[in-house]
Amino acid sequence: MGSRIRTMQKQARELGRLRTGYSVPSDDPKKRDRPVKSKTWVLSSHAEHYVAAAAEAWGGEVERWQPQGNGAPQFRVITKAEQLDAILPPGDPLSQANEMWNKGGCARRCDGMTEQISRHPCLCLAEHGPEWHLLRQELRTKDKVCAPTSRLNVVLPDMPDVGVWRVETHSFYAANELAGTVDMVLSGSGGKGLVPVLLRIEPRTRVAGGKTKHFPVVVVEVRGVTTRQALTGPLPTAVALDPTGARAVAAIEAPRPDYLALAEGALTVDDVQDVYRNANAAGHLNDDLVAALKRKAEELKNPAPKPNPKPDPEPDEDGAYPAEVVEEPPSSTWPAVAQAGSAT
Repeated sequence: MGSRIRTMQKQARELGRLRTGYSVPSDDPKKRDRPVKSKTWVLSSHAEHYVAAAAEAWGGEVERWQPQGNGAPQFRVITKAEQLDAILPPGDPLSQANEMWNKGGCARRCDGMTEQISRHPCLCLAEHGPEWHLLRQELRTKDKVCAPTSRLNVVLPDMPDVGVWRVETHSFYAANELAGTVDMVLSGSGGKGLVPVLLRIEPRTRVAGGKTKHFPVVVVEVRGVTTRQALTGPLPTAVALDPTGARAVAAIEAPRPDYLALAEGALTVDDVQDVYRNANAAGHLNDDLVAALKRKAEELKNPAPKPNPKPDPEPDEDGAYPAEVVEEPPSSTWPAVAQAGSAT
């Protein structure tokens, strides 16, 4: 095996993004596009064939998409899937920070204690006090403080190429729950194996201050294995890729026999009963097949009468047997005596 740079962090290539919303044109043409929350997953990528594969798997139409700002044009599909089968890659797939962005890029990135860009203590805490995160709940003040930002890298096993798709959410509830779930899984696997998960967009409701708010939350749950299996150590790769074993069974399953052809070739009722037993044991019986087997068994039990054979000819009163007179066709050649040059 070749060598690696030990001081360089290894990471898989990002193939695209998994989003929980999209934007639509504003009613006022002078204003920016208006964000809309989606009940289903939205996939975007620079590669059209990735998005086309997602549309084939989960529905939706592939479209060109221009991200807000000066980003390069991409492709996007608003799928019909509220949940996706995914895999957590080895290592720690979750990155979280309180972030504030503006036209110049990321202005603040804080771990809750220290703002990483300025290396100062939390600026939101210093400016707005310990309840600064409540400002995020009001539209007019939400941009004055950092947003809890969670980025989760996952593998979509049924998509082309090898790499990760990034889920990004700014939900306070998702930040708490994603960290709890991922840390619990890492405590069992040590970050050394693949973990099958299910990504869901879960609708939530919150009532506060006399107002009811509806919002989506990204949820990650372990898929296809029990909690005991997920926490007892790294899972085998084959189990992580196919936790239910359904694909492996389908790969080795023998082709379905042609039971109708076998029944037609049966010579006895016992042969038909053998076909019935084999189909029943394989779980292939259905109403049409049962009816066909019954018809064949009845045919063998009560065969159709054979036509009477033609009686042997008997002699007439003179003792002669009837005979068929066959006339020979006329010869196409002349007798030798009549041919030219023949001797007379």
